[in-house]
Amino acid sequence: MPTNRMNREDFFAKLAGLDEERLRKALWNLYWRGAAPVRERIEAEIAPAPPAPRARPRDEVPDPVRVREEVREFVALARAGSYLAGDRRVSPKERTRWRFTFRRLADEAQAALAAQDSRPAEDAVEALVDLACYVKDYDCFRSEDPMEAARFVVSDAVAALWGRVLRQYGPVVLAEHAMPQLARWESRYGWTRTGFGTVSERETSLASVLARLLPDPDAWRACADGYLQALDRLAETQPARAKRAYGYDPSGYERKRRAGDLAEWHGMLLERLADCDAADRLARLAAHPALAGAESLLFQARLAWRDGETDRARALVGEALSELPGHQELLRFATEVGAALPARVQGAAGQFFR
Repeated sequence: MPTNRMNREDFFAKLAGLDEERLRKALWNLYWRGAAPVRERIEAEIAPAPPAPRARPRDEVPDPVRVREEVREFVALARAGSYLAGDRRVSPKERTRWRFTFRRLADEAQAALAAQDSRPAEDAVEALVDLACYVKDYDCFRSEDPMEAARFVVSDAVAALWGRVLRQYGPVVLAEHAMPQLARWESRYGWTRTGFGTVSERETSLASVLARLLPDPDAWRACADGYLQALDRLAETQPARAKRAYGYDPSGYERKRRAGDLAEWHGMLLERLADCDAADRLARLAAHPALAGAESLLFQARLAWRDGETDRARALVGEALSELPGHQELLRFATEVGAALPARVQGAAGQFFR
């Protein structure tokens, strides 16, 4: 149904007949009765302009140590809930302007990566990305979608960080630093809460960011080793048998979520390392206790198929489909290997291939 709304000229013509008092009343009604995104937009528009910062020459790099300290203070206050209410360390005005502070710190932290000693700037970017991942699930600011409000594109910041580490230290150090971060930060559906908007449209997976940076097979092998070590540390922190509440296993859910978020990276490793004398690394990844669920079974099935173990591949994909009967990639692979579909899956398969 077409939207019936005025164009710009008609709208301004309507406003021309209103005095200042009626304009204020209309804006107040829209603010008071509107949805949260509308209120946030109005607050941003009517907020007083911050003092213009001193113009910095293009070749001047922000002090990385100062930026790191400002970021640490900002992140600590955010995680403590100081930007929500009830903390005198953050003024009411600053609670509504947090997005501008976040954006400024993000820009300065990435600019400071160009410093000769960039380690403090690397710490600052890492802290901001950690916060971005945290606020996707927990409220730290008065916003329904914090990263969309702050215009912070996580994958762009991570690309700047990892690119600097690669240029400064080489692929081995990149693997040591980036692999724990990849396992901690990767998110299949991005880092905004709603999944739509200008920020979401610019986001890419961290696996694709890393793939563009790695120059040769040796770098891929180094990253595979670093990644397995990162998974080992994650597995060590998980209890062997997590307490179940009403049949829910939080440890199992976390391992399934991790396997789903990192599925693209696992597929890249399988593609790049299968012919690079790295079968032992792929076998360790397939059986790793830090991963579980249908996505992990799909990786095992693909590895078995490449190794010529046809029956095992079919059995694994069938088991995975029993868990996720409508998973398109599983259905596609099951058809490729000729796996027998479970009865509850056949209906979903018929719709998928219709």
